[in-house]
Amino acid sequence: MRSLRAIRRTVIDHASLLRIVLLWALVLAAGAFVLQWLQYRYFVRMFSPQIYIGIIGTAFAAGGVWVGWKLSARPAPAGFVRNEAALAALGVTGQEMKVLERLAAGQSNKEIAAAMGLSPNTVKTHAANLFAKLEAGRRSQAVARARTLRLIP
Repeated sequence: MRSLRAIRRTVIDHASLLRIVLLWALVLAAGAFVLQWLQYRYFVRMFSPQIYIGIIGTAFAAGGVWVGWKLSARPAPAGFVRNEAALAALGVTGQEMKVLERLAAGQSNKEIAAAMGLSPNTVKTHAANLFAKLEAGRRSQAVARARTLRLIP
């Protein structure tokens, strides 16, 4: 077993060693600070203030674009699911649904008639039935109401 004096001497040696290490760490840190400060002063004098303003402005602009991109990023929407309950409640037929989808695509009655193999009068009848069922007076109102009810994407 070590004597009390030997233990005390070891503790004192460790304390003085710790003081020396801390003292040199502070000296090295101060030296690094001075060197960094001198380098900063050199760069400040080396370039004109307009260059620094440009660099800072570019950094802020890039940061603003990045933040805006992150804030406006939205998850991809899930696939469209038709509201079958609303479709049944309104009593929209399959042909009327096809006409509604083509109305939403912006086709005219003649274009719809040619694409579906119907007469323009039949398309007008389907459109009139849709307007009544959707409580709309115009095509745009019918399409907006159908989108609100999730009948069309």
